[in-house]
Amino acid sequence: MAFDAAATGKACIIGAGCSGFTMAKRLKDCGIDYDCFEKSDNIGGNWYYKNPNGLSSCYQSLHIDTSKWRLAFEDYPVPEDWPDFPHHSQLLQYFHDYVDHFGLRETITFNTSVDKAVRREDGDWDITLSTGETRTYQWLFVGNGHHWDPRTPDDYPGQDTFAGYQIHSHHYEDPFDPYDFRGKRVLVVGAGNSAMDISSELSQRPIAEKLIISMRRGVWVLPKYLGGQPADKAVLPSWMPMSVGRALARSKIKKEIGNPEDYGLPKPDHEPLDAHPSVSGEFLTRVGCGDITARGAIDRFEPNAVIFQDGSREEVDAIVWATGYKVSFPFFDDPELTPKDNRLPLFKRMVKPGYENLFFLALAQPLPTLVNFAEQQSKLAAAAVKGEYAFPGHTEMDRITAADEKTHMGHFYQAARHTMQVDFNTYVRDLHQEIEKGRKRARVTA
Repeated sequence: MAFDAAATGKACIIGAGCSGFTMAKRLKDCGIDYDCFEKSDNIGGNWYYKNPNGLSSCYQSLHIDTSKWRLAFEDYPVPEDWPDFPHHSQLLQYFHDYVDHFGLRETITFNTSVDKAVRREDGDWDITLSTGETRTYQWLFVGNGHHWDPRTPDDYPGQDTFAGYQIHSHHYEDPFDPYDFRGKRVLVVGAGNSAMDISSELSQRPIAEKLIISMRRGVWVLPKYLGGQPADKAVLPSWMPMSVGRALARSKIKKEIGNPEDYGLPKPDHEPLDAHPSVSGEFLTRVGCGDITARGAIDRFEPNAVIFQDGSREEVDAIVWATGYKVSFPFFDDPELTPKDNRLPLFKRMVKPGYENLFFLALAQPLPTLVNFAEQQSKLAAAAVKGEYAFPGHTEMDRITAADEKTHMGHFYQAARHTMQVDFNTYVRDLHQEIEKGRKRARVTA
């Protein structure tokens, strides 16, 4: 398959979350023709609470774990009166204001999903819509997100006999609806941000009778504030090696919060920042106050109880599975575009060699922010569409991808949640350097 990079053609954007609409703005600014299709009735994607498309993971009390200082778009500042960590409704309003300010809303087709995307022999894409119509595009941008297809374990002994209520954190909305957790014995499974937030909320004495959290391994729970400032405001000098920066940050974290086992949590088997961090300003206090009881991994189920691997037993009325998500692209049939164990290696976390007219947007777990990640990626993507950027050869793309993954993920332990980790600052610096290299390659081949 091949496509003519010199002919701009028309682009298709899947999704109008923050990845899709920032890509749309870049294309619009560059005068590139595009269509953007959104399955829902409005923008916002994951940050659209009670999104009618069922794909939002927002719960009512959710505040973003990234401070306002790190999530603002480059050309549209966040409101000055925002708190340090805004509520999801504030972030969604910010998205609406951005889309309206730049005149993007009229370029988005709502209530229309992309049901199938097939690459043609000439390299273009046949896009079949939920309306039944099929259109052809030269460029395809995938911004369907990766926090919408919940991963729920189903292989524990006796799990099918458990008679209590079960819900994945993706579907959790508040303590009272769609299930009333008041007076219940609740088990939260997981140790990520959603597990921390939901267990902290439900463990309040007027709500759950007892709150247990099951953690397969100990984790470091990072505070939202360090030294009276949002923790993510601290930015290391660009010249400092990542390993040195991590060492300094680890020392600071240990000094500020102490050891997790001092609060009654399992002892981590890794150092701080050797895993995607769990961030909470409340969880450690709830554990220390006895409102949350920590247990290890689950061994098996009984109709009204859970037995853990250490032999302890807890009677349980309800379970919240905060066990993460599968990375899914239901519109692709191509096995080359199907993640394996949530892993899909991509050049600069965007492009698979041989598919240089297909861009995955924000398919990453960047620290500290995902909100404006695709905004940065759109710079390379738009330059490629305009013919101002040329990719390196496939062998070189593979070499760079392997080196990037070692840089960003080499210090993490092996887990499904660590297949797309990147450090935002390092990624953006390298991305800008790659754009300039690609511009030079484009000039040579012009």
